[in-house]
Amino acid sequence: MTTPFTRTLTFMALVPGLAACSHDNTEKPSEPNIVIIFLDDAGWADFQPFAETRYPTPHVRQLAEEGKTYYTFYVPQAVCSASRAALLTGCYPERVGLFGAHGPRQRGLDPEFATIGELLRQSGYKTGFFGKWHVGDHPETRPPARGFDESAGIMYSNDMWAGHPERPEFWGQWPLQYWHNGEITIDSVTADDQTWFTTWFTEKSVDFINRNNDRPFFLYLAHPQPHVPLFVSDKFEGKSGTGLYGDVIMELDWSVGEVMKALKENGIADNTIVMFTSDNGPWLSYGNHAGMTPYRGEKGTTFDGGVRSPLIIRYPPQMEPGTVSHRAFMSIDILPTISYLTGAPLPDYEIDGKNVWDVITGSEGAENPHDYYGFTMINNFEGVLSADGKWKLHLPHDYRYPLKGGIDGQAGIYIQKRIDTALFDMVHDPYERVNVIEEYPEIAGELLRYAEEHKEKFFD
Repeated sequence: MTTPFTRTLTFMALVPGLAACSHDNTEKPSEPNIVIIFLDDAGWADFQPFAETRYPTPHVRQLAEEGKTYYTFYVPQAVCSASRAALLTGCYPERVGLFGAHGPRQRGLDPEFATIGELLRQSGYKTGFFGKWHVGDHPETRPPARGFDESAGIMYSNDMWAGHPERPEFWGQWPLQYWHNGEITIDSVTADDQTWFTTWFTEKSVDFINRNNDRPFFLYLAHPQPHVPLFVSDKFEGKSGTGLYGDVIMELDWSVGEVMKALKENGIADNTIVMFTSDNGPWLSYGNHAGMTPYRGEKGTTFDGGVRSPLIIRYPPQMEPGTVSHRAFMSIDILPTISYLTGAPLPDYEIDGKNVWDVITGSEGAENPHDYYGFTMINNFEGVLSADGKWKLHLPHDYRYPLKGGIDGQAGIYIQKRIDTALFDMVHDPYERVNVIEEYPEIAGELLRYAEEHKEKFFD
């Protein structure tokens, strides 16, 4: 019988422009479904079990009890578009040239860089995207052209609209549109529409699962929340007892529960790899409308408060339930790891991520195949992390610091600060408080060499 997996192997043999992954002999799953639930600006400590929150998040907690929780997972840049492109392409922002957060009608990610959706669709997977795209708003860069059979959602952030509290006349020039399978179905999204976003994208995800339960599929559910402005449906309004942000998080938790219920009711949960994470850390300037992180910094910085994201992965055949990991890896590794798990060929150009499935599962003796991970803010290269996650080096750079948080959707006040070359022991000082560069000159020297190599490769 010919399966999508065997078709992939034949396809790889016939098309020299696509290169197969170089992998070890670890047993691979057979055509697993892939579900990625990607939140927007969620804090590392917004959900149980990462922290004991004042509101319940039972479905995320259950996902952790059935899967594995990762406490040292990173993104290469703590800004929306750059982070999403890194996840979808397996490349650093500096390779694909997509930095920061692109605005309405911008082209975004160059089509020469393949997405997970494109790799899996050409390997026989059914692909669906629902939520916030934010990596391209031209015909050739929207979801239907980037590997997704079905899609619905917005092309950029939900705050880029006429309801923006600071610059409504500027953002109002481009109505926030809602797209469905390549067609505009709401020309100008209203506040009432936004209260339905979490529900709509969840319902579309569940429907997608129900209709594709007999074939391999890839579901990318990228919620616009809890990015400001915050919106929640009537069924969760006031439910947390802690304010609007808690209500929003509880509704996102409900969404996770609905997706998992659909997988289980269709009898495919154990052959589905579910990943739950966020594009970056919280936007602390928004005060009571921002999430929580114990780490230094926030969204828009290269401190761990910005670039360390919560992550849970559930895949029962190869993961002991209820376990945790402190092994470091980055979102650029997701594409090549999925390629390994599914047999989908990698593109024929160099990417930055590597297959880290042995690190993810905790195989005995597994080592991270990277030498280091790099961090940028917009197009500034600001630091590196050792591949084992034990050491982090900051290069000299300015960064924003929220002096005063805003209230109820209003932005707070920032000031600029500066950090000089600094080395942090991330095992004993994960909050990046004490510069130990004088105590560990050899480690600092090695990371500085990696930083110079990175700059020469991408910025010189």
